[in-house]
Amino acid sequence: MKSSLLLTTLLLSTLAGQTPSRADHGKKPTPANPRKQTAAADLKMPSGFTATVLAENIGPARHITVSKTGDVYVKLGKLKDGKGIVRLRDTNKDGVADEQMSFGDYPGTGILIKNGYLYTSSNTAVFRYKLNEKEEVMNPEQPERLVSGLLSKARDESKSIEIDDKDNLYVNIASWNDACREPGTGKGMMPCPLLDSAAGIWQFKASKLDQTYATGVRFATGLKNVVGLDWNPVSNSLFVLQHGRGQFHDFYSQYYTPQQSTELPAETMYELHKGDDAGWPYVYYDHIQKKKILAPEYGGDGKKTAGEKTIDPVAAFPAHLGPNGLLFYTGTMFPARYKNGAFIAFHGQNQALKKGYMVAFVPFKNGKPSGPWEIFADNFAGTDLAKPTGPVQHRPCGLAMGPDGSLYVTDDLNGTVYRIAYNAASPKASAKR
Repeated sequence: MKSSLLLTTLLLSTLAGQTPSRADHGKKPTPANPRKQTAAADLKMPSGFTATVLAENIGPARHITVSKTGDVYVKLGKLKDGKGIVRLRDTNKDGVADEQMSFGDYPGTGILIKNGYLYTSSNTAVFRYKLNEKEEVMNPEQPERLVSGLLSKARDESKSIEIDDKDNLYVNIASWNDACREPGTGKGMMPCPLLDSAAGIWQFKASKLDQTYATGVRFATGLKNVVGLDWNPVSNSLFVLQHGRGQFHDFYSQYYTPQQSTELPAETMYELHKGDDAGWPYVYYDHIQKKKILAPEYGGDGKKTAGEKTIDPVAAFPAHLGPNGLLFYTGTMFPARYKNGAFIAFHGQNQALKKGYMVAFVPFKNGKPSGPWEIFADNFAGTDLAKPTGPVQHRPCGLAMGPDGSLYVTDDLNGTVYRIAYNAASPKASAKR
């Protein structure tokens, strides 16, 4: 199913980085026949694709990474049994994780494997664990702390991370204020004081220990909240997905209808370079008008354009979908059209379209989007969002590619990890349990 692209005062933290305690070394098997424990509906995907459930009920599974031997490491948004990282292993290769190990006593979102280390983040710090030749964590109870004291407020606390090939570590520092409004008013603070310490991507060194928030470099600004980010190996640049602001009608009913509040603003994808400004909170992107619009907190009326000095999004999506995962597909299992394209895990839903909780795909060519985005895997919700008969069952959050080219998807609502594979001989996709 395809959708149109057009639908679509420095505050330094005094919080100390959390130091993990000893890991749980016990190898806990997952319960027998875990596929039978979930009544989630089958996923809907293009012909030839099938989905299986690797594990369930592991906790609020956020971002995910897979080793070269197929071990799956998952970061948990909240602790489960006192631990925040789960390693899943399928020892008999039947598609179900039969070995589970947990370690790390901090919750968070970010996790990735790079240059012989497992990198992870809490809401205030970034750590790394040395891996052996099989990319297994050697000392789960002794991580190295790379960065501490990252800003963490009451909302949008997650610190998503990415690393390039030049030893640069990128960390999202989100705004905790939806539109940089003065408390209790609809008026925007000018200039927005949050921009010095939040609402952007900060850069550190991936191999340097004991860095602090104050020593980081603000790589890019004007980004309200980024959860999904990935390095594009073709363009050799960082791509991010921004969660858009809201509450247009709540504060500015003279300019926006309730319907417009469900449709605006777009969720946006940006290609970032050092010094870039994506415009928040002063401007937002309207995918219907195809323009950058002056925010009402700063004198806008829903029509005035602005942002001449800010970067344009490379892709835009319907409002409030909550893009939480981004992955550039470099494998060979999937058909050629998916090569180097971007998969996106949408964590929310658009009330106007009655769509959400899905994995989408954007085709790329020469490091740039080359066509409209499309829904790739749907029905994680397990209910018809237009006429729901029950609660949402699963919310896609993290994405990772396995060594064989398969696609892993996490669910942070019920702790499910899916594996999506392709077989040209398979006429119909289903989620098997």
